[in-house]
Amino acid sequence: MSGTPGMSTAVVFGEALVDDFQAEQVVGGAPFNVARHLAAFMAPVLSITRIGDDKSGQLVRAEFERFAMSEAGLQLDPLEETGRVLVERGPRGHRFTILPNQAYDFIDRAAAVASVDSVTPGIVYFGMLAQRHEVSRGALSAVLDGAAGTAVRFLDLNLRDGQYDERGVTRSLQAANIVKVNEEELQALFGWYFQIKPDDPPLAAGEVHASCQALLKMFSLDALIVTLGHRGSVYFDSEGRVLTQRDHPAPPFVIDTVGAGDAFAAIFLLGRMRGWPLETALSRANEFAGAICAIPGAVPRDMGFYDKWMTRWR
Repeated sequence: MSGTPGMSTAVVFGEALVDDFQAEQVVGGAPFNVARHLAAFMAPVLSITRIGDDKSGQLVRAEFERFAMSEAGLQLDPLEETGRVLVERGPRGHRFTILPNQAYDFIDRAAAVASVDSVTPGIVYFGMLAQRHEVSRGALSAVLDGAAGTAVRFLDLNLRDGQYDERGVTRSLQAANIVKVNEEELQALFGWYFQIKPDDPPLAAGEVHASCQALLKMFSLDALIVTLGHRGSVYFDSEGRVLTQRDHPAPPFVIDTVGAGDAFAAIFLLGRMRGWPLETALSRANEFAGAICAIPGAVPRDMGFYDKWMTRWR
């Protein structure tokens, strides 16, 4: 796992938004969660996103300040609102309504490319939600083209109901070097590319591994990471290596699992930037994701949360 400490920047592309619980508004968005975690560990990060000139936008801006993040990639939209997700708490858990035509759908291509030109990108992180509109999709495409050859392109699939199509997923897989999925997303990929249906008999472990290797070949990926929640993760690479991580201590209690995948991605990428051995990066990513499950929300409200991890990993 290569990475020159203090040199390259993690470029994180996509939505910064507000989860609106009616009683309170909480800043979120998978890419912005990843960017904030990286910034908390003092990793150079460029968050490319777009907000509106509104109250939600002020909340996002306050998070840039709280995490001492550069605003070089932050765009202000004069017309569209800052991204919002309406959250309804119900007896069967939360119901999310992702609103259409938000500021993050209109990330400006020229401004995005200019912000990347001002850093040395070592990683470009991207997902699917900010690609649902052609404007931001075009901006991402230009950012990926600009970083081609120098940066690792990390796709965190993060499929949200009704916000993606198979063609877009295929295009993203073709653009990526490393892909992270959860078990449901892996099932979706098996369905599209290998016609394995959810109601088919479950695959044996060997068949799952073979199918994952087939995905690596099909899309010329360097690695595929499958997160398994509290059961850890499995890492497959193009050289045929399979690394299973199950050794992390489970959190003493789980408040919610919101943002666990984003926490995993952030620490894996931090490990890449810091040059940690691969097994170390995966183990730490698992452990940190578990710790995020023991606090409310995707990102800690108290910056002191990061101190013990910084001390432990120094």
